[in-house]
Amino acid sequence: MVRITILIAALGLLGGCTTRQAMTALDLEPGRLPSPNITVNIPGLGPCTDNPDRRLRFDSSQPINVLVHGCFGSSGQFRGLAQVLAFHGQQAACFTYDDRAKLAHSAAELRAAIEQLAELSQVPQVTVIGHSQGALIARGSLTEASRTPHVDLRLVTVSGPFAGIESARTCGKTWLYPLTLGLLPLSCYVATGPKWADITYSSRFIREPGLLTKQVTRYLKIDTDERDTCRHEENGRCIEDDDIFSLAEQRNALVEDDPRLTRVEVQAGHVEIVGDKRVAPMKLIAVLQEQGVVRPTEPARSSAFNLLLSRIYETDGK
Repeated sequence: MVRITILIAALGLLGGCTTRQAMTALDLEPGRLPSPNITVNIPGLGPCTDNPDRRLRFDSSQPINVLVHGCFGSSGQFRGLAQVLAFHGQQAACFTYDDRAKLAHSAAELRAAIEQLAELSQVPQVTVIGHSQGALIARGSLTEASRTPHVDLRLVTVSGPFAGIESARTCGKTWLYPLTLGLLPLSCYVATGPKWADITYSSRFIREPGLLTKQVTRYLKIDTDERDTCRHEENGRCIEDDDIFSLAEQRNALVEDDPRLTRVEVQAGHVEIVGDKRVAPMKLIAVLQEQGVVRPTEPARSSAFNLLLSRIYETDGK
């Protein structure tokens, strides 16, 4: 009975991830993007679509935003945000990784991809935007100095569980390992893969998040108050909530003790904040525009922008 209870607790780790429906259209509308002048093939980095062609085409002299999805995600699930950026003339690329791998490993892969992006171009600024588990990876990738010091690095994290995932708490109780004859860590590994050792409150990745490199000139941390949110309603009743990470799971004094950091708290669900097929990420767009990450929408183009959002988030895949 004890072994069964431990296994069930470990499998509960999967509750720290969310499943979102992919936006599988192959190409982005160009919006007001600058004309690309370079094509590169960088491991893990590509367009924000599920197109099998992962070559990245962009204007190498202009800033670029690198989007990092959460677990159970893909590049295509950030297609909507990439399209919002494109509408405002801003370039985006998406980082794809094995969401069961150790977070430190994925962060190192992202760091290498950013360095290669900078080495192959004259891109002046890279803004890394990560959601959920991707927020942990995004920040982790910027805690070591880059080999390309000419690049201005900026960071945006959204709904990141920087204090560790509460549903992984049992897996973080190291004193239980010998008492369970190794069953507990084995069960945690089966549930989430090697990353289980990085997402608990007692992991080194959480307890020692490291300082952001000096190349990071700004850090925008968006935390979501997900209480009383709903992802799916039927007949006026919530059948699937959107409360994944509490504010306590998202707060970490070691992460927030940085003069470059601006923290914004938003009342929004975990999926709602970044959007899915049914919901446009209006709250996130508002914060990103207020904080200067996304350019303001010109009044004369507001109708066109609303039409774009309607197409992306209400009719995609129907």
